[in-house]
Amino acid sequence: MRIAVTGASGRLGRALVAALQEAPFAGPSGPRAWSRPDFDLDAPERFAALLDRDRVECVVHAAAWTDVDGCARDPDRAMRRNGEATGRLATACAQRGADLILVSTNEVFDGGRSDGLGYTTRDAPRPANAYGASKLAGETAAAEAFTARASGDGAAHATGVGYRGPGGPRLGIVRTSWLFGPPGNDFPAKILAAADRAEAAGEPLRVVGDEYGSPTYTVDVAEAIVELLGSGDVAGVHHVVNAGVVSRAGWARELLLQARRDVTVADVPGSTWQRASTPPAWAVLEPTPLPSGETLRAWQLALADYLPTLLRQRASAGGPGTAR
Repeated sequence: MRIAVTGASGRLGRALVAALQEAPFAGPSGPRAWSRPDFDLDAPERFAALLDRDRVECVVHAAAWTDVDGCARDPDRAMRRNGEATGRLATACAQRGADLILVSTNEVFDGGRSDGLGYTTRDAPRPANAYGASKLAGETAAAEAFTARASGDGAAHATGVGYRGPGGPRLGIVRTSWLFGPPGNDFPAKILAAADRAEAAGEPLRVVGDEYGSPTYTVDVAEAIVELLGSGDVAGVHHVVNAGVVSRAGWARELLLQARRDVTVADVPGSTWQRASTPPAWAVLEPTPLPSGETLRAWQLALADYLPTLLRQRASAGGPGTAR
């Protein structure tokens, strides 16, 4: 199977390329790694030619404008990049009979749920910010593109997201949340840097305590997508997150505990810092089982796997290593 990964130089894109290089169905040459300038969300008119050039049979679309505050400041650009460009890619894939796995976000939900349960794939999305709205527009445009292709096939069946004809192209939507992993500059890296500053100032580290989600390791998401591809069970909506729910402050405490850093974390409300975007307060997704019947491991275990890599990166950059 000739597979392409968009956004291949990004956090999730790198993990996807690495995981697919180990997948036997990706062939000896591995996946096609698409990133700028070849794949540019601001130039969607080039997508069809790129598919034809590499004769791709499946695209994993990880590219997105993920600057949520930037999306809030320029919602039209967010809609072009995350909504319209995704629709153009989906149309090009569907017309060529290529599968598409679209990576989406928990922010398609508004975070107003108060029953303590995660959002399921059956819950109707209702985004509360420009980023979530643009990603939902991409989901909708992709579903419409694959539905239109299936209607032309004459014999289609429901997949939960649009339709596909027998043997026709499949659309899968993988929603995830609070991603962390190499190459750094993620929440754990920022927390460790902020802990250095707080410790030097003799102050507690202030972290938002009223936003909840499931921290999710990019390596685990990539391996889950590989499992979906390998099983053929791609079509439909999948919620792929590491198990467990925590506040951002709780995440910071666990990180500092694992890193053996003796820094006090003080919970503060999200309103402490003014932002252009409003993140969902309850950003929790109910995980869907993978084809194996399993869900992803607990986020604390994934964090423990990632931490040595993060500490090595900090050490090589001249930052502190593990705690004293």
